[in-house]
Amino acid sequence: MAKKDKILVIAEPDYCPVTTVHRATWLAQIFDCDLDLHFADAPINILGKGVFPSPQADQLQEWILTEQEAMANKLAEEARKLGITVRTRLLTKRPLAESILKIAEKLQPRFVVKATQYHCEAERAGFVHSDWQLIRECRYPLWLVKPHDFPKKPVILCAVDPMHEHDKPAKLDHSIIKAGVDLAAKGGGQVTLLHTFTPMVSVGDAAKKTFKPIRIPVKEITARMRREHRDMLDRLAAEYGIGKKQAIQLPGRPHEIIPAFAREKKADVVIMGALARWGLKRMILGSTAEKVLDHLPCDILIISNN
Repeated sequence: MAKKDKILVIAEPDYCPVTTVHRATWLAQIFDCDLDLHFADAPINILGKGVFPSPQADQLQEWILTEQEAMANKLAEEARKLGITVRTRLLTKRPLAESILKIAEKLQPRFVVKATQYHCEAERAGFVHSDWQLIRECRYPLWLVKPHDFPKKPVILCAVDPMHEHDKPAKLDHSIIKAGVDLAAKGGGQVTLLHTFTPMVSVGDAAKKTFKPIRIPVKEITARMRREHRDMLDRLAAEYGIGKKQAIQLPGRPHEIIPAFAREKKADVVIMGALARWGLKRMILGSTAEKVLDHLPCDILIISNN
């Protein structure tokens, strides 16, 4: 009997754990996977490490561990009733993102499923939260769950960049679309491609090519750019049997257009790519996925270029 793929589920008690496990259960059903459920509660080993350890502290620690294990098994009930194999474990090691990455490397899961919550401005400015570290470093498809109703036939939105303006390798677009098409084929729903472009980038490039003050043909450059991008998008969509009506091109910045379009189309999951960047470039640029994370009304599936 062939060994089934696994889905790594990170259930945090403070961030919609029921919804997170429900989403992972749905994925396990349609992709025929087992679940590896890690209940990520606050670490309690500090209780037994005081200057004067006491039997009461040990008893309290054992009681909390028992309760955490019971909560993890309670979350697993739905999947187990559906015949899905679920292994539950407690995840108390910190930093959380590093622990998740280590588990993922060992497990090599089909998906890593975790809830995401709103991040404050300080977290956004410093890119210090676990979600951003996972977006950058997780080599496996990362499904970040938001608390919303998920229909039987989800609306799937794939954000692509066929012109590779945003430093994205060509193969990443194909990985994004394949993930969307596979999800639609197994779970129902329809795939829509979204490509955004910024006309002023081409206008600026044209202006740099001369030292003399000249009139820049903005309308002509924009029209040509629109045609070129449209042709590339149509070609990319055609490779996967996606019609022109489901391949949408809009002018504007990706981190502004994607959340607005997702709301308009009532998307249930947005599939995006993430580039591994290092050093100063990583600190300054981040990624489009990081910029839209807090503004999307739905789940987000991150496909890494790793």
